[in-house]
Amino acid sequence: MSGSVEGLGEERAESVWPVHLDLKRDRALTVRWSDGRVSVYPVLYLRRHSPSAEARQEREALEAGPLAVLKDRGGAASLRAESMELVGNYALRVRFSDGHDTGLYTWGYLREIDPDRLEDGLAGDEPEGVAGD
Repeated sequence: MSGSVEGLGEERAESVWPVHLDLKRDRALTVRWSDGRVSVYPVLYLRRHSPSAEARQEREALEAGPLAVLKDRGGAASLRAESMELVGNYALRVRFSDGHDTGLYTWGYLREIDPDRLEDGLAGDEPEGVAGD
């Protein structure tokens, strides 16, 4: 699935869920939430915040030592989100142009890593509700 998705607002266990997803493959994922909030996740930001075990380990290595050597992903400037797909009614999988497609972005995790929330200091240090590989 790529492009826009409407009608995601069925009954859910979460208190807030996406009602519209719009993926601009070379730019960002925009999510309109059931509470009216709109979140914009640049593609590189989404990739860096992947909830996969591999990406979590890389973030932990950076926190432990800012001079940690990370894998070269072949040009962050050209990174694209090739596609996205719904996983059940609780998460999204994004396939990136560097081949990464593990880790599920649950609705709760997406809310926690919302760039605006992080800038405002509203998100915690370690997101909860992360679905691994």
